[in-house]
Amino acid sequence: MNYSAPQSTMPDMLRCRRCGVRQLALFNDLTDDDFKLVHLPIEDMAIAKRAILYNAGDNANALFTLRSGLIKLTHYLADGSQRVVRLVRPGGTIGLEALVSDSFAHHAEALQDSTLCRIPVAVVEKLDRESPHLHKQLLTRWHQAVMESDNWLTQMSTGSARERVARLCLYLCDDADDSCVLPGREDIGAMLGITTETASRIIAEFRRNGHLNPRCRSEFDLDVKALQVVAGLDHEAA
Repeated sequence: MNYSAPQSTMPDMLRCRRCGVRQLALFNDLTDDDFKLVHLPIEDMAIAKRAILYNAGDNANALFTLRSGLIKLTHYLADGSQRVVRLVRPGGTIGLEALVSDSFAHHAEALQDSTLCRIPVAVVEKLDRESPHLHKQLLTRWHQAVMESDNWLTQMSTGSARERVARLCLYLCDDADDSCVLPGREDIGAMLGITTETASRIIAEFRRNGHLNPRCRSEFDLDVKALQVVAGLDHEAA
């Protein structure tokens, strides 16, 4: 694995309650009594943009909660081509298959500098047995991962190139301030099944039309309503 040396710390309720994504994360329903069951360290991790969190086939002895950044899960086909299974945003859980398999199913790569919590499988299994709070969360996470993969396949693999790029912008939108950080054009092309040149042309068009207003090189303010129209989702916003 290619990540910076993690700092191992025992979890405590104060630290978790202060976490910015606590309400979205796997342990959001745990009580003080639940945390007393945790006997192995949960590691704080930081990985740089383009770093590999794990590869398909790697030993799966932990799962991860993403606190900040963006992680891409990719499946490589027999012919060498790749398919993006889903993008994981802050609060998302990565590597759930570790609970039922000895190896990871996908390649996990950071598209932005990212911070995560690495949770040993043994911790989750113990809490799953003894805490009804976590058992419910695990079922919710499995369902969420399946729904996100289905949604990704539907939204990002169908329609025109302009529709797909608009949907990606909306998918990455931070609801707090209608902004997003876009991956590189090559990544966008690979995710959406379009060429890098097409991705660049459409992003430039959206900038000219005011659908994307740059804050910096890769961060934009979004005209959400305009992008919903382009994406064919304006009826959902009505």
